[in-house]
Amino acid sequence: MNETRQQAERARQAFLKLAAGADRTAILKHIAAALRENSALIFEANKTDLAQAKAAGIAEPLYKRLVLNETKLRDVVAGIEQIAEMGDPVGRVVHETELDEGLILKKVQTPIGVLAMIYESRPDAGPQIAALAIRTGNAVLLKGGREAAQTNAAIGDVIRAVLEKYGVRDAVQLVSSREEVAELLKMDDLINLVIPRGSNEMVRSIQQSTKIPVLGHADGICHVYIDEFADADKAARIAVDSKAQYPAVCNAAETLLVHLNFPHREKILLALRDAGVELRDSGFGSEYLDLIMNVRIVNSLDEAIDHIHKYGSAHTDTIVTEKAENARRFLNEVDSAGVYWNASTRFADGFRYGFGAEVGVSTNKTHARGPVGVEGLLIYKYQLIGNGHIVATYTGEHAKPFLHRQRDK
Repeated sequence: MNETRQQAERARQAFLKLAAGADRTAILKHIAAALRENSALIFEANKTDLAQAKAAGIAEPLYKRLVLNETKLRDVVAGIEQIAEMGDPVGRVVHETELDEGLILKKVQTPIGVLAMIYESRPDAGPQIAALAIRTGNAVLLKGGREAAQTNAAIGDVIRAVLEKYGVRDAVQLVSSREEVAELLKMDDLINLVIPRGSNEMVRSIQQSTKIPVLGHADGICHVYIDEFADADKAARIAVDSKAQYPAVCNAAETLLVHLNFPHREKILLALRDAGVELRDSGFGSEYLDLIMNVRIVNSLDEAIDHIHKYGSAHTDTIVTEKAENARRFLNEVDSAGVYWNASTRFADGFRYGFGAEVGVSTNKTHARGPVGVEGLLIYKYQLIGNGHIVATYTGEHAKPFLHRQRDK
């Protein structure tokens, strides 16, 4: 048995132990404190990664994602503390049905199992997914980008040292090479879910290379639509924030749609240019992750919605309007994971949604959609409690009818 498979086997055993009875709340609080206490060590490791990345000529959007400063680490720690304060979701009864007297069916939340998380740059993604995995009783194998190797290792050492004190050290493990990832993607008997975060090419490659379910999105092509009834000041603020507040992430807007009859178009375009945004009138469907934005003039709300469905990635799209009827149509008809009214696309984030953190944003139509937090890392099982009940009682000419009575949990 090779080392990668041994890692997955150890993760499986750790998952069973973590899900069965470990004090997950105490673990999370301990991890948050340990990351704060070891911040100097983590920042030093990040400096090494940043210096090496700059020397290697890494692209600017990736370099920005690679930075782990005090603000980002503070947010990570706050998110972990928020997750720790959540009620324990494992074993929670979702609903309960009395099939018949003394025959009770329960739908109970359970962990998914062993997760494989593959991500580029963004070393803050590692502790976020680790915390969410622990909260939900899952084990996780983390593969960060080579450009963040030192930072990821420093964070991983801190987390695993805490886990070791609770007897579940292998619930979080680091995977170091692409070859190991390729091996993991074949282990559908041990790995239950793959979560990729990174470039379009990386995500699509993973989706095409495994039989294991993949949760996530390949593109983050988000739109801001300025309706003819938009407030000019709101439109300017939302457009600039959606694009320029932090352009190197998947929830930054890539296209601005403006209704032909909106009278303050130049004000919006000037605000974007003043924020350093390069405006283009082509390249729709491109994900720039930079201060570049496509602009298109549309003749109607219908044309805006059609454009989003043709070029978008079902991630996050927003309408700016004071006409409630148009807003309702946009919210109901745009088929994206996040659809907003008079708000920046940058709100598409697990921490901002109150999830504590996220493992990523999913554009899937099954299981989980949008920013994926605790709920997205849980599945369920049915528990049936009877007292000698048999199916024969409920079949045939004299079959007893079921009650199917919903019970308070």
